[in-house]
Amino acid sequence: MIKNANLVVTARIGGVLVGAARSITDFAFCCYLSDLAVFLDAQRQGIGEQLIRETRRHLSPSVSLILSAVPEAVSFYERINMPRLTDCFWYRREI
Repeated sequence: MIKNANLVVTARIGGVLVGAARSITDFAFCCYLSDLAVFLDAQRQGIGEQLIRETRRHLSPSVSLILSAVPEAVSFYERINMPRLTDCFWYRREI
């Protein structure tokens, strides 16, 4: 998963890895943030939001950041005011 990503941002506390954001992007039009993960005991400290902010910092303002949330994470994205897409289409994974 990491080998094929071309933008990986990590968060550490005291040198210990506590979170990561893994993306695939062309750095021109869109960036798909495919994984955002923060260890349970490090959650609710703003780390996930900062990982997204840092990911966006590596992109120009003309690059869209897109992600697909698992149902359990929807409230997080709503809480950080990330807009929902109404004009998005996809074929879901079959596995």
